[in-house]
Amino acid sequence: MSQQTSPESQAPIAQAPIAQADGGPTPDARVPAREVCVLRYVLDRRATDQPDAPFLRLADGAEISYAAMRDSVVKMAAGLARLGVTQGDTVTVWLPNSVDMIRVWFAINWLGATYVPINVAYRGNLLAHVIANAGSRVIVASPDLVHRLADVDRAELSTCVTIGGDVEAGLAISGLDILAGAAALTGDPATLPPLQRPIEPWDVQSIIYTSGTTGPSKGVISTYAHLFHMSGREAWPTVDGTDTFLFYGPLFHVGGTLPVVAMLNRGGVVGMAGDFVTDRFWDHVRATQATVTILLGVMTTFVAKAPPSPQDREHSLRKVVMIPLDENWRAFRERFGTEVTTLFNMTEINVPIVSGPSPAKAGTCGRPRAGVEVRIVDDHDREVGPGEVGELILRTDAPWALNSGYFKNPEATAQAWRNGWFHTGDAFRRDADGDFFFVDRKKDAIRRRGENISSFEVEVEVLAHPSVRECAVVAVPNETSEDDVLAIVAPTPGASVDPLELLEFLRPRLAHFMLPRYIRVLPDLPKTPTQKIEKHVLRSAGVTGDTWDREKAGVKVAREKLRG
Repeated sequence: MSQQTSPESQAPIAQAPIAQADGGPTPDARVPAREVCVLRYVLDRRATDQPDAPFLRLADGAEISYAAMRDSVVKMAAGLARLGVTQGDTVTVWLPNSVDMIRVWFAINWLGATYVPINVAYRGNLLAHVIANAGSRVIVASPDLVHRLADVDRAELSTCVTIGGDVEAGLAISGLDILAGAAALTGDPATLPPLQRPIEPWDVQSIIYTSGTTGPSKGVISTYAHLFHMSGREAWPTVDGTDTFLFYGPLFHVGGTLPVVAMLNRGGVVGMAGDFVTDRFWDHVRATQATVTILLGVMTTFVAKAPPSPQDREHSLRKVVMIPLDENWRAFRERFGTEVTTLFNMTEINVPIVSGPSPAKAGTCGRPRAGVEVRIVDDHDREVGPGEVGELILRTDAPWALNSGYFKNPEATAQAWRNGWFHTGDAFRRDADGDFFFVDRKKDAIRRRGENISSFEVEVEVLAHPSVRECAVVAVPNETSEDDVLAIVAPTPGASVDPLELLEFLRPRLAHFMLPRYIRVLPDLPKTPTQKIEKHVLRSAGVTGDTWDREKAGVKVAREKLRG
């Protein structure tokens, strides 16, 4: 077992006591001390030790220092306390990415309460579900979203505070006190009540809802220690306190939460530039002086397929975490002069698989990092051999280093935490060298004519076509009891995609049974606010009137005949 260390000092972080046989305490080196992982204490320490250092840098070049952030957070915490928020409460936050959202999050945690961000796309029954599950009395929301609350069961919600503009004129919702403006969240720090007890590493920092594509969204319980491990040096070995981390992931998702926590713990800078827009990406990098960023999914394709420019290397970006690792990552590195790494993570875990710089194998996620035990197993939790596909499961040697279950959902918790291991629901394989490869979400796997097909692996090859900007591959039912392959693509700007030409491009790259029968071309693919392609929408639409069918077009695909 490797000893974990403080991100900035490399000194042992563990000070939490555990009981010895004789009853005396001894430090447990696996659990971070509250001073290095609990947000309130870390922010206060940063504001004291480096008050003028920038914590946030915005797309317009404006900066917010650690001291200024702490002072505004304390005032907001006093405002929340005035509304009755106390240690241990949940507070729901329904805001787009903004400085105010980070302030609200930090103010909630300053009180020892639990931050519960929810997706700004939620409405109707899904919105009602997460509000009821969170059980908050107070919600902080965008004024543009408040009207959606009128049409749903609001459970225990009694107070709504809006930030970011004026509420719709005349809007009133029975049983909900709507307080407009940031002033409602500003209080006198002198009135801030003391904590009932210290906030501990094992206390709940946040509840983040995962997508509900196969059922109601589940609230992932994350302690301070969990987020510390997810954002720590073992998980992000190339990121340090000298970096500026430009992030695009929404703050209601771990993709946005993690970079903020990582840089707070390191004393670095968080770059904020709004939504990802291909044409503005390098402008955002230069404005925030970003040195590291995550390119998730189609973002890599968008950046890589933009026309070459003389300014391709005139920027501060030195490190790109590419998820998944694009097959053309070497060309990306050479063109833009960035180091490329990759990793595997999800809301419930703690970046268990990480690559070093310049991974040698295309498509890899890396190898298991120190402190995490990883297995690939069959449906009965029996380990499979190298090259075989199974479900990724894991556990850690540190308490509180993974999620603490799903909020108010013991059935889902028990299903995921089986036999002492967390089950990710992701299909993986590993090779003889110990490198791990993501195959597919188990629910997205395709079965065709006795063969299992990874939608992910087909998508990788489709995206290699120079005219394809984004792609999703889904199963659609055929005349038998199995599946056919449907590829939905969107072209790069100024280009077009001919289905027959795309199929011919794929023939030498894919096994015959993996070649799509159907190809559909759309201007853009439907995506969630976290920029994940909504495969369930495309799967539900199935074969539409504008879908090309190679069998109707008379195009034959057959197994290659071998001699012997």
